[in-house]
Amino acid sequence: MSVENRRMNRERKTIRAMVRIYCRGEHHTRKGLCADCAELLNYAELRLDKCPYQGNKTTCANCPIHCYKPDKREQVRTVMRYAGPRMLWRHPVLALHHLMEGRKKEPVGGRRPRRTS
Repeated sequence: MSVENRRMNRERKTIRAMVRIYCRGEHHTRKGLCADCAELLNYAELRLDKCPYQGNKTTCANCPIHCYKPDKREQVRTVMRYAGPRMLWRHPVLALHHLMEGRKKEPVGGRRPRRTS
């Protein structure tokens, strides 16, 4: 498996873990996700699939391209504010990788999407 694929797979695992922690803690689900959290997770995974930087990306918060819709972006921020500190206990390796990726400045390479009018 290439470094790029490992990086993106880890990014997917991280967002899944964060959404699960948030949904269980805030929406009190025991199995699976509530409809809102499932929709947010599907949206986030779609955005990851379409990320022009792929394996060279930093965290989305530090990216020069904001590909999330404003309302979804705010939802993800809320999830991360809640789940971030809890990730250190539940998924310490993913949390540390996420923290290290967040220290990267701007992603290198990738293809910038064309603006459409």
